[in-house]
Amino acid sequence: MSMTRVGIGYDSHRFREGRPLVLGGVAIPHPRGLDGHSDADVLVHAVIDALLGAAGAGDIGSLFPDTDNAFRNASSIKLLERAAEEVRRLGYGVGNIDAVVVAEEPRILPHREAMRRNLAKALGVGEGSVFVKGKTNEGMGAIGGKEGIAAYAVALLVKIDSSARRAEAGK
Repeated sequence: MSMTRVGIGYDSHRFREGRPLVLGGVAIPHPRGLDGHSDADVLVHAVIDALLGAAGAGDIGSLFPDTDNAFRNASSIKLLERAAEEVRRLGYGVGNIDAVVVAEEPRILPHREAMRRNLAKALGVGEGSVFVKGKTNEGMGAIGGKEGIAAYAVALLVKIDSSARRAEAGK
């Protein structure tokens, strides 16, 4: 019997002058970056929360607390790799990730494939298992007012057969 679990993640950060903008592990030319303890990659943070929630392993703040200077300006893609390792340790594999970045700017489409590649590589899955969409907030609210960016993600995890896990561990 195959067991699946689903998790949802959300994150948002406001824009801040003088920081690079990183989304899905992609450095995007933009006059403002996002404010946060790590690189403030809202897309990756939402994916991490979705994964950890589906695995019953807490959230991004419990695994990577913003009170720990080890994570100051950390690459969120590196944090995602560590979260994926934790999910595998708990006996799950990633079935798929579906994510939405909500931003008036920048446009997501020109960077979407690079984001998918980065996420898939960090998760150890094929690109076909990861999808990223860009949406605007149609000028409404803080996101619509170009104050920041938000992201949502859903993760589907599949229980890994214990013999497959032993074989993977032996590699």
